Amino acid sequence: MDKRLTLTALALLPLPLLAACGNESAGDSGSGNVGSAATKSSVTGVRWKVDSLTVGGKTEQAPDSAYLKIADNGEVDGNYGCNTFGSTAAFKDDGIDFETARSTEMACGDAPMKFEKSFARTLDTEKFTAQTTDDGKLTLTTGDGDTVELTEERPAELYGTTWRIDSLVDHDVATSLPEAARGKAWFTLDKKAGTLSGSVGCNDISAKATVSEDEITLGNPRTTRKMCSDSLMAAERSLLELFKGTVEYRIDHRSITLTSENKAGVGAVADK
Repeated sequence: MDKRLTLTALALLPLPLLAACGNESAGDSGSGNVGSAATKSSVTGVRWKVDSLTVGGKTEQAPDSAYLKIADNGEVDGNYGCNTFGSTAAFKDDGIDFETARSTEMACGDAPMKFEKSFARTLDTEKFTAQTTDDGKLTLTTGDGDTVELTEERPAELYGTTWRIDSLVDHDVATSLPEAARGKAWFTLDKKAGTLSGSVGCNDISAKATVSEDEITLGNPRTTRKMCSDSLMAAERSLLELFKGTVEYRIDHRSITLTSENKAGVGAVADK
């Protein structure tokens, strides 16, 4: 069996990019040990941010978007660093057994894609032992001694968070930002001032922002007037199309999507 991640089933995004891929049942040994001092209850129901990956004694730091979450029923969703994935997990006395994963297929920059390949390859193993600590840390260890270090991740707040834009959305299909714009586009919402401010890649931007239960009405944008590369300016124009109208917003823990009436929008991740 191809055990990419040893984690199986559907790729869950902050937006419904992929449909469910089946109903494999997850094995469950109750709330006993999972190969170390950790118990099932200490591992499940938590969104774990992936901090680093150590393979063969070499450590790689994870991109901000990499995470892993295992539900009580064994359903798994996560992000490799660029693409999201879904799966199921079985808890056994000698460890956690992840099944074959399905993932999206976005292309990102060289660094996140390099980490993604290493992460997916490392998770292609039979079982992991788990070790948790009182300060919200989790270590997954393979039989070869390779490790994944994770930290419990708290949900991000709508206001006051720096949201790093990492994808463009068109009718539930997400594509990564053009390379020239990656890491440069972001926004934050100020509740007291009633504004959205940030950068659309090349120029700084600000606008009035009125927030309701699940919508944000954006006013006319005020921007600086710098000129940048053609690819960066093209990405900027796409982002500016969200203004002077109402967008729906959806927060999924530390990810947010903004979607306009014509189903165009952006995806973003909370900054560290």
